[in-house]
Amino acid sequence: TKRFYPHSIGNVREGCVHFSFCLELMTPAGEHVNEKGIRFYNDLIDKLLDNKITPMVTLYHWDLPQVLQEKYGGWQNVSMVDYFNDFASLCFERFGDRVKHWMTFNNPWSVAVEGYETGEHAPGLKLKGTGAYRAAHHLIKAHAKVWHTYDMKWKSKQKGLVGISLTADWGEPVDTSNQEDIRAAERYFQFYLGWYAGPLFHGDYPQVMKEYIGRKSGQQGLGASRLPVFSAQEKTYIRGACDFLGLGHFTTRYITQKNYPSGLGDSYFVDRDLAELVDPKWPDPGSEWLYSVPWGFRRFLNYVKVQSYGNPMIYVTENGVPEKKYCTDLCDAWRMQYYKDYINEMLKAVRDGVNVKAYTAWSLLDSFEWDEGYSQRFGLFFVDFSSKNKPRYPKASVQFYKRIISSNGFPNQREMESWKRKAEEACFSSNQLLAADPLRGHKEMVSEIVVPTVCTLCVLLSAIFFMFLLRRRL
Repeated sequence: TKRFYPHSIGNVREGCVHFSFCLELMTPAGEHVNEKGIRFYNDLIDKLLDNKITPMVTLYHWDLPQVLQEKYGGWQNVSMVDYFNDFASLCFERFGDRVKHWMTFNNPWSVAVEGYETGEHAPGLKLKGTGAYRAAHHLIKAHAKVWHTYDMKWKSKQKGLVGISLTADWGEPVDTSNQEDIRAAERYFQFYLGWYAGPLFHGDYPQVMKEYIGRKSGQQGLGASRLPVFSAQEKTYIRGACDFLGLGHFTTRYITQKNYPSGLGDSYFVDRDLAELVDPKWPDPGSEWLYSVPWGFRRFLNYVKVQSYGNPMIYVTENGVPEKKYCTDLCDAWRMQYYKDYINEMLKAVRDGVNVKAYTAWSLLDSFEWDEGYSQRFGLFFVDFSSKNKPRYPKASVQFYKRIISSNGFPNQREMESWKRKAEEACFSSNQLLAADPLRGHKEMVSEIVVPTVCTLCVLLSAIFFMFLLRRRL
């Protein structure tokens, strides 16, 4: 219950904060309610409301109890649907009088693909060609059951909304006059966002997923498709189980057709028959996967609108940019530029008729970025993880983003330049505070100079000693 990863603070229309509950609201064995955890989140929610900040809560953000993974195989097992529904019901009961915006899952694509296909994230399984599809199948069922539970038992009393947060990049055809590239970009979208949005809005997986995975499965000599099948009853149950669509978006890829040979083996990535490319001219803020491509955000939002989802109510739940590894410069001009460009493209999409209701930035604080650890910093506030008390220092983007929120957009170019100038002036004092930490310089010297030097000397001494022993034996 001590783990708290606040995703963001601020909203183009009203103050809000999007954060995740961890599943430690239950004891490790899942037998009892952890009342300390309940008190923690009660206090947090009350404090937000006292400060006129609307809480938007994600129920699951990669935090499956280890006992459920070890005993049942995690999301490979359909029993997770009922366990997750029990957990969600507890949250509705204890917090639903104050929380009115619920998201069942954050980025289930990554939970399934990187957790059960590539093994990059927990639980680290590499069940290529089957694991991601099976996990996603159960995640979708779990979402639908929680939505129905809330709809039947809590909605009339609590007047809240239940949605899901899906993360996806935009895929732009390499050659917009080439039909194969256009179809490849469509597959990219459907294998990414449509994988989950399709069942929730239409009751079934996208047709292109069923065709491609089914054909690949046949070529591999399998009797049935590796993509699971929803029964007619399940399709009816799942369709429409979404009050709003949460969207996380960070970057864009160019997409081109690529035909993978049938003998390459089972894989979600092979099933798509496409290649992802980036333009080397795109600004690279320092992450190996995230490039700043603002125009892709508007195209992404407009494409969601026309995908026969009924122009759903959209909450942008994640959008932001990290800084280069170990960077401690709090005057983050690149982040201010990223937010300016991406929010502006989102506002253009609103003018296009896209039903965007809210925007939240990723993230309020530097936090633990999964397999990247603390090396990638997305926060508006710098967190000194090397210090025992984890002090926080505002970056320039804090003041800049604060002014965007208060103005609900961008008044004019001259005023915006004034915002940036004032934000950069404010961050100098934060830089001075950070630099003034009497232990910081010593810590950096130890971690960056002393430790590597000592390790190198130890290796050299070991090698010399080993050679000495060999010579004595000879």
